[in-house]
Amino acid sequence: MPLKILVTAKRVEDPESKIKVKPDGSGIVTDGVNYKMNPFDEIAVEEALRLKEKHGGEVIVASIGGDKATTEIRAALAMGAERAILVRHDGPMDPGVASAILAKLVEREHPDLVILGKQSIDDDQNQTGQYLAERLGWGQATFASKHESLESEAEQKKQPGLALSADGKALQVVREVDGGVETLELTLPGVVTTDLRLNKPRFASLPGIMKAKKKELKELAAAELGLGPDDLAPKVIVRKLAEPPKRKGGVKVQDVAELWKKLHEEAKVL
Repeated sequence: MPLKILVTAKRVEDPESKIKVKPDGSGIVTDGVNYKMNPFDEIAVEEALRLKEKHGGEVIVASIGGDKATTEIRAALAMGAERAILVRHDGPMDPGVASAILAKLVEREHPDLVILGKQSIDDDQNQTGQYLAERLGWGQATFASKHESLESEAEQKKQPGLALSADGKALQVVREVDGGVETLELTLPGVVTTDLRLNKPRFASLPGIMKAKKKELKELAAAELGLGPDDLAPKVIVRKLAEPPKRKGGVKVQDVAELWKKLHEEAKVL
């Protein structure tokens, strides 16, 4: 059964970049910082493409931000998505705002499935997928991990980790939990968030990059989705950022008794 899948592609700071906090603590210094698609969203895009390649359908990429977010959107289109939507919103954003915007896109597009990275590496809040499922009244499966199969290793690299039922009405999702994994059946439409071990995202080919330049990228203002000021007002506000204290060099101790005393009285770890 063909699937219409909406997938996210958030622009985040490259984890390889050195991050510095502004002297006043109001944010980070962005000069010289590289950006990329959120790694968990890359996994989400890859999984959406594998489902489309196996079952047919369409993959739509969604992102929220300004002009620069088009770079990450084009990267997802180069991987193989059919079209994209950029919701322009330059104000502060938390998972509540992001989920409100995505919910409106779902109402417009009517996808069978929404796949998001389980979290973004810039704020690590891990809440947007859950908020979105609640707003839509859909079932959800978080932390989707690799679905085990009897296929060869080469075939597993191509197969989706999310297993669609024979009638196309449900997904079998293996998810990571404390102490192991569990398997859920998610009735569609539904929301899935992806974990690290679900797949290995593909590299965009040169033909894919060239085709991405011609693919549809629709831009909308957040207000065009019928969202009011209250919907776009974040509930979580960052008041100040601070770098962690610098680590001090180690010291030599004479014996075990002195080591225990320092760990107990100074480090307070015992």
